[in-house]
Amino acid sequence: MKTNRDRFKEIASRRVDKVLSSFSSLEKCSNSYNYEYNQEDVKKMNAVLKTKFDEVKAAFEKGVKKNNEKFKF
Repeated sequence: MKTNRDRFKEIASRRVDKVLSSFSSLEKCSNSYNYEYNQEDVKKMNAVLKTKFDEVKAAFEKGVKKNNEKFKF
């Protein structure tokens, strides 16, 4: 039987790989020979990506802090 830690490592690794693959796919859109975009488009994409990244980061930091609060000497 897998522990919660084992399950986390397996699932989180797979999901991070998917995110990285999606970023690589999005990066291909930066080829200005094949696509047309402007600075405003780039700002909008960066804003939404940063917002979501910050939300995910905060969720994990909150979880870590929760775990730390349980342990006291």
